[in-house]
This record gives sequence, C-alpha cells and structure tokens, in this order.
Amino acid sequence: MAVRIVRLGTRRHPEEGTRIGAVRRLPRGVRKERYAADNWLDVWYPVLSPSPELFARARTARTAADWRLFLRAFRTEMNEPAARHTLDLLAALSRTAQFSIGCYCEDESRCHRSVLRELLAERGAMLA
Repeated sequence: MAVRIVRLGTRRHPEEGTRIGAVRRLPRGVRKERYAADNWLDVWYPVLSPSPELFARARTARTAADWRLFLRAFRTEMNEPAARHTLDLLAALSRTAQFSIGCYCEDESRCHRSVLRELLAERGAMLA
C-alpha cells in the first residue's frame, strides 16, 4: 500500500487507487461526471493546495530565490491545523490503503506537489 504523487489528467497507474486533487480549482471545460473517467480526480481536496495569493506568487516566480520563497511560504500554510491534520491522516492511511495526490503542473519540481511529497515522507508515509 502506498500514496502516489501524480499529475492530474494523466493515465492512471493500475494500483493507484483513489485520486485526490490537491488543487485550488477544478479542471476547466470538463463536466463533473467526467472528472474520474478522464483521469482528473476522484475527490477534490483544495486544503492541500496553495492559497490563491500564494498560487499567484508561484506562477510569477522567475528565479530560484523566488521559488524558494514560495516553497517556504507553502510549507507554512501546510502547517496550519487543517492541512497538518490532513497530512498526518494521509501518511497513516498510506500504510494500509492505495491512493494518489496530484496537481495539474507538468513539472513536479516546480509544483506544490513536490512539497506534499516531502511533507508526507517526513511523516513516515509509504510513497510509491
């Protein structure tokens, strides 16, 4: 059992399980009944995404220093009670269930899901 970190909208791994969309906005131009069928998400969970203000900062980050500032600020947001408790729960569930967490970004190294991977690992999550 494990949690996978994925790009939403990509083909699912056969053992991926429930796909959690850790995004602030639902996919545009996709009907709700097609979210799962088209490999976007099974459950929308915006608590694990950057706040709108922080998302805007990430989109305009041009330098490595800008990106590091975003990463630090996102880690701070993920230390808020709702996000912190969610991460603890997901880390525990990863030991007995299969599921995935994802975002739309093409490059994980420039996406908040890279931080989610780190935060889950720090909590002892089983990562695929």
